[in-house]
Amino acid sequence: MKPNKTYISAFLVLSLLLVVFFGINISLGSVSIPFSDTINSVFGGTTTNNSWNYIIWNYRIPKAFTAIIVGSGLALSGLLMQTLFRNPLAGPFVLGISSGASLGVAFLIMGSSLFTSLFSFSIISNLSLAITSSIGSFIVLLSVLIVASRVKDSMTLLIIGLMFGSITAAIVSVLSYFTNAEKLQQYVYWSFGSIGNLTWEQLGILLCLCLLGIILSIVSIKTLNALLLGENYARSLGINIKKMRYLIILATGLLAGGITAFAGPIAFIGLAVPHLTRQIFDTTNHKILVPAVLLYGAILMLLCDTVAQLPSSASVLPINAITSIIGAPVVIWLLVRKRKMIF
Repeated sequence: MKPNKTYISAFLVLSLLLVVFFGINISLGSVSIPFSDTINSVFGGTTTNNSWNYIIWNYRIPKAFTAIIVGSGLALSGLLMQTLFRNPLAGPFVLGISSGASLGVAFLIMGSSLFTSLFSFSIISNLSLAITSSIGSFIVLLSVLIVASRVKDSMTLLIIGLMFGSITAAIVSVLSYFTNAEKLQQYVYWSFGSIGNLTWEQLGILLCLCLLGIILSIVSIKTLNALLLGENYARSLGINIKKMRYLIILATGLLAGGITAFAGPIAFIGLAVPHLTRQIFDTTNHKILVPAVLLYGAILMLLCDTVAQLPSSASVLPINAITSIIGAPVVIWLLVRKRKMIF
């Protein structure tokens, strides 16, 4: 195990990178704003153009904070799932939470083509998308929690979660088949993921959900460390496996479900960041891994969002595509170079 000073140095470097990427992220966008004016605006100074203050404080800074929350939350939920199921391929959406959110949005957007009388007065907005997505995630999460009370091992729960995801994906496919091209395009656009549409009020709700998920994760650190050696070992330490499984699933649901509701389904971050973090810290102790993945996820999400925003252009690339294009080759290279299994 590395000396504590090494971990402290790593945390300091990650914290510095977070500040640097935050500054870079808010300085780039469709409107070219000098970096000096961006810094002045952030610290309450005056800018050359008054409209730049509005752009920075009502679009760029909320978007950057959203990237931090989304990256941190997905990374932590991925760590929770990989530890609970002791599976390096587990991610934040293996329990079907993302599919449930997608189903809720699909009913809102594409359901109007099939159930005109029911959805004729629906107003599709960012808030309505977030509400229906949250309802879909909550229904699947509640179903998983009910099933979790009836199964004895986590592997069975993992398989059942995947089946929930398959069922909801199948329903979405049926809706897609019968809907018109305009509605289908709108749904596909939502599935790309976006972190640039949140107001300060929506950002506050998302932050509260993620903070609650983080608190539940911190409470579960002892259990997470014990689960690395198997559920039988954890029981021998006097840990109530069923209760702690509920707690971990609930934390993941709050993190992944809340993020999907407000930012759409964003791939890769939750699966890859825990592995990348272990390559740097070389430990399985969740007292170190939990804060590390929070920092690492935030940095990687800021980087991906910066790349997605084409400089001096109004076009923004789909964040889902960027997270995978940038991240997947990096993970492959690191894992091949290290030549060791995570679990």
